[in-house]
Amino acid sequence: MSDLDQLTQSLARNLKRWRGERGFTLDALAARAGVSRGMIIQIEQARTNPSVGTTVKLADALGVSITTLLDYEQGGHVRIVPEEQAVRMWSTDKGSHTTLLVGTEARGPLELWSWTLMPGDAHASDPHPDGTTELLHVTAGELTLVVDGVAHQVPAGNSVVFESNVPHAYRNDGDEPVGMTMAVSIPPAR
Repeated sequence: MSDLDQLTQSLARNLKRWRGERGFTLDALAARAGVSRGMIIQIEQARTNPSVGTTVKLADALGVSITTLLDYEQGGHVRIVPEEQAVRMWSTDKGSHTTLLVGTEARGPLELWSWTLMPGDAHASDPHPDGTTELLHVTAGELTLVVDGVAHQVPAGNSVVFESNVPHAYRNDGDEPVGMTMAVSIPPAR
């Protein structure tokens, strides 16, 4: 089974599990997430591999991390995630990519990401639920962070924190790759 097939199967199993644990019908989850009922059915039947945006919307609607939707084999007090098990979430032809390093459900979902943005590349994100906070540390290049339409320059060595319940985007307007580490804290579902 390929990595993509494993990811699709894991997402199908975990989406169904968490939807059941939350007591959400297909229609209720569709309304909460802004994702069609048909798409949720396809995902739960492992007939499609949704976009990162769709996966984020579903995780946000369920009040869980993307990590939890992709793999719920967690146990014990210490969980080491080998490098080869980190999940590449998206990539572009230019070489930009993000990798979900690790996540947890303790006191609400918390995720740790590694990002690379190549020159001229960008990634836009829909607003997350109220109370969601992102922390970024730029390790290389200069990130252009756009939050609610306002651009902020974040050079290497600098960190930033922001409430991500508004539209936001990450851009590389420079000539060298941007490297950054990002943590996302999501409030628990109510």
